[in-house]
Amino acid sequence: MLRRIVEISGEGRKLSLERGFLAVSCADGLLGRVPLDDIEAVVAATPAISYSGQLLAALAARGAPVVICGERFTPVMWLLPVDGHHAQGDRMEAQADSDRPVRKRLWAEIVAAKIEAQALALEKLSVEAEALKRLKAGVRSGDPGNAEALAAQKYFPLMFGHGFRRDRDGGDVNLFLNYGYTVLRAAAARAIVAAGLNPSLGLFHRSRGDALRLADDLMEPFRPAVDLAVRALAQGGRSELDTAAKRELVNVLYGDYATSEGRTPLTNCLARLAISLAQVFMNERKKLSFPAPLVPLPEQPAGDEP
Repeated sequence: MLRRIVEISGEGRKLSLERGFLAVSCADGLLGRVPLDDIEAVVAATPAISYSGQLLAALAARGAPVVICGERFTPVMWLLPVDGHHAQGDRMEAQADSDRPVRKRLWAEIVAAKIEAQALALEKLSVEAEALKRLKAGVRSGDPGNAEALAAQKYFPLMFGHGFRRDRDGGDVNLFLNYGYTVLRAAAARAIVAAGLNPSLGLFHRSRGDALRLADDLMEPFRPAVDLAVRALAQGGRSELDTAAKRELVNVLYGDYATSEGRTPLTNCLARLAISLAQVFMNERKKLSFPAPLVPLPEQPAGDEP
């Protein structure tokens, strides 16, 4: 089942539990309800929202994180369930005990996958990407040559124009990217907790105070899917992060990828990736599981069978 990202954007909203539903109300009364079992994550676009403890516990029981955003849709707080998988203790212990060579090898896999996804995204737009392919071919354990950063320097101007600079405090395209990446990060965090791993124990990311280092690692190969959606918005003349634009960015999570099980939405690809990582830590497999190719498939015409 494809779950929904529920965004609450109005100040003064009150969120509570009502017979298996997340209920949203304001001073004038009930605004709407969403079945808890349909929720992938809750994103609060403003901190001026109140929550009942019963609701937060019910969301945690279903593995749904709550993300509270500050200015420009950057997360300032995350609420994650403590218990996500029956083998959580063993998996977290193996994750914590993993040695540096293993983490460096895994990070190289992620970097190579991210650069491949960037190249494929550009080719989808009929933009030449040979330079990125050469960088991918040269990725080594731990990425000592910093291929990820070198690829980003080439990729972003090709994706968004030569005057573009990635700036989390910027507007327009950067604001779209902030929102899209926040939604992607929430889905990655959910997948990690559901796989019985600790989202704070990353492979590469080490930002002080970052409680979701592993989510920042695992979301990397899927960022180009967000980039493609943001480029489409920008080229369509969209500059406001309105409800319609947010809906299009959230829909990135439901884009299908090709896997051994057929067409699989991005959220499920993240789940497979997190599970494969847990299996590597447990010495049950050697490599991570990525879809192939690492870009979303074209949408199916209405009425086609999946």
